[in-house]
Amino acid sequence: MAKSIRRVALVGGGVIGSGWAARALAHGLDVVATDPAPGAEGKMRAAVENAWPALQRVGLKSGADMKRLRFVASVEEAVADADFVQESAPEREDLKRRLHAQIDAAAKPDVVIASSSSGLLPSRFQTDCRHPERVVVGHPFNPVYLLPLVEVLGGEKTSPDAIDQAMAFYRSIGMHALKVRTEVPGYIADRLQEALWREALHMVGEGVATTAEIDDSIRFGPGLRWSFFGTCLIFHMAGGDEGMKHMLAQFGPALELPWTKLKAPKLTDELFQRMVEGTQAQAQGRSVKELERFRDDCLIAVQEAIAAVKKKHGLPPDF
Repeated sequence: MAKSIRRVALVGGGVIGSGWAARALAHGLDVVATDPAPGAEGKMRAAVENAWPALQRVGLKSGADMKRLRFVASVEEAVADADFVQESAPEREDLKRRLHAQIDAAAKPDVVIASSSSGLLPSRFQTDCRHPERVVVGHPFNPVYLLPLVEVLGGEKTSPDAIDQAMAFYRSIGMHALKVRTEVPGYIADRLQEALWREALHMVGEGVATTAEIDDSIRFGPGLRWSFFGTCLIFHMAGGDEGMKHMLAQFGPALELPWTKLKAPKLTDELFQRMVEGTQAQAQGRSVKELERFRDDCLIAVQEAIAAVKKKHGLPPDF
């Protein structure tokens, strides 16, 4: 039975924590947040305010109000009366292990505790919890308040009910909850992103392409297809009428050619500087906040356009 969730506790208020705050507030929930970093409250409120125009465009739910965000000093105070806890601390296993034990000791025993980890194994940081069965990973994607995907998985001691509750909650706030079948590092999407990122770093480091050229190769090519079909279905179509069968038969041998590199390149000072200077040039003097607003408008436009075309073809929203 789905549990009614009205108050969400957020432990960690960086980019991801702030994104969770914006999404929850836009869905009419109360949010109690905590983060020990200096100025964390101001940064979170500024991030939510910057996201709000995009959320207004998408459509705020009943009760949506930025004033429903409350910032408190301690983890214990944040989670004490919460109906759902989302931890978004830095990606360090030792820190998450300590935090989850702390959260578990203070939260009501029937409340799910989710981590925004982007690749760590939940079995590792549920170890010291009294109720490890309620610890899950709910890995979102930036910006959390607009991108619907959240990968959900449990550790060795996580109960199926906790995973079901987490997925039900995420769906209630407009997300596409994807259950990860096996507890593996990096989960699904980040393993794919990491492979592309490694190749990009190799090409910049070897002088094959600039950061702008690499981004153009995606946003004017495969990226447009990826916005409505995934990699596998795109390649299925590349096989013509015989689909994937012909695709693999024709292009399978090319997989053995040394086109790609499996290991990440050494992050030398020169490569570091090329990446920084390249992306600064791409930004053309625009601040990150300005780029975020542009990105948000683009994401909304793409999702609206795809939804309209699906409706035209009589396809379900999750096609």
